[in-house]
Amino acid sequence: MHEISICEGILQLIEEQAVEQNYKTVETIWLEIGPLAGVELEALRFGFDVVTKGSLAENAKLEIVETTGEAWCMPCQKSVMVAKQFDACPLCGSYQLQITGGNELRIKEMEVN
Repeated sequence: MHEISICEGILQLIEEQAVEQNYKTVETIWLEIGPLAGVELEALRFGFDVVTKGSLAENAKLEIVETTGEAWCMPCQKSVMVAKQFDACPLCGSYQLQITGGNELRIKEMEVN
């Protein structure tokens, strides 16, 4: 389950920012995650609770903002929506797609004290 290591990385960033910006606790953290990021959301929620025990983010509320998957279809020369990695173009059926969005996983915002 690589979601645990993702949560460890998130906690490390939170702790680094706490030192830089002088805050003591995290109340809420918003993560922006795309459908092509390869992250199981329920496993991430579970991992976040486990990893943050005893930390400044122990009681933090985890909010997940889901983005859409987007790709550029080379034959159509159009931007299309995709739900999964390696999906075919919904317009022409081609697999010649270049992912342009939906593979992100980033901290969007934090509410801190």
